[in-house]
Amino acid sequence: MSETSEGSIVRATLRALVAPLRLGPIVLVSLPLLAAQVRWSVDPHALWLGILLCLLCVAVAPVSYRVLFPEGLDLSHGGIRLLLYAAVGCGVVLSVGYALPRLTEMQPTFLSERYNLAVCGGLFLVAGWGLGRDIGFEETLTRERARATRFAWEAEQAQLLAIRSHLDPHFLFNTLNAIAEWCREDGAVAEAAVLRLSTMLRSVLAGVRSVTWPLSQELELMRTLFDLHLLRDPDLFQLRMTVADGLGDVPVPPLLLLPLAENAVKHGPASGHRGPLLVSVGVARDGAVEVSIDNPGASRGPREGSVGLPTVERRLALAYAGRASLSLTSADGRTRVTVTLPRQGPQPGVLT
Repeated sequence: MSETSEGSIVRATLRALVAPLRLGPIVLVSLPLLAAQVRWSVDPHALWLGILLCLLCVAVAPVSYRVLFPEGLDLSHGGIRLLLYAAVGCGVVLSVGYALPRLTEMQPTFLSERYNLAVCGGLFLVAGWGLGRDIGFEETLTRERARATRFAWEAEQAQLLAIRSHLDPHFLFNTLNAIAEWCREDGAVAEAAVLRLSTMLRSVLAGVRSVTWPLSQELELMRTLFDLHLLRDPDLFQLRMTVADGLGDVPVPPLLLLPLAENAVKHGPASGHRGPLLVSVGVARDGAVEVSIDNPGASRGPREGSVGLPTVERRLALAYAGRASLSLTSADGRTRVTVTLPRQGPQPGVLT
């Protein structure tokens, strides 16, 4: 084992020993020994000898156990490390409980008696094993929890990336089906639709490759989607987009709002609810960016199998770590979806 890893084990073990959940039981076990040391000892300095013995045992036993058995008790080396561990225990107990009193010419004490020293040696070995294993298990549990959290995070990112990759054919197939009908009915409309579709696909492909892009680019992609619907039926809805000054450069996850725009048309005008479709971008009271999409038609609540709103909510949670929100309200025969985003953009290092 390297000097660096040994040093980290020593520091981590000493820090863990002063944790309240361990320090409390250690004190409870030590107090009766110190009380017996005072009660049945002659020397007036017996208490300090007992305190020194308890402190050294508590500090040295788990540290030596973890240094010698970093992966847990292992006798694959022929028990050599176990013998070293026992030697450390004997050395600490005998040096403090036997040699020190004789060097300082102390009178007999309770803990320095022969049989009691043997008991102290046994307590040293058991305490080191118990505390060392407990600290090791706690560190392992902490590492495994951190790994589980990281793996869950990475799995969520991979799943959201997969969802993003499936957005492309979703929009593509819908638009191609519409263009096929327009080719039979109106060649000029079909040509205009192909041009807009190519623009949209270029933007979608750029979005798939990007971690973030400006809000203005997301709004332009939404406008292209609305234009494709209006090519087929110019009277389907009246589009009104308003964007407050200075918000177009705010970074957002690409393709975040596109499912909301498609839902607004699909469940609004395309379902027979004619009227204006409103898109507004402004500043909320707390300074965040507020994007709202208001379409005709009352919402009937989440539909079974729906992926639009849940996908957006999951992407918001991942990209902004709870700092963004999505709300849906329905009143007076209209539905409004509002997305609130921090102006500083998604948290760095997250695939959105």
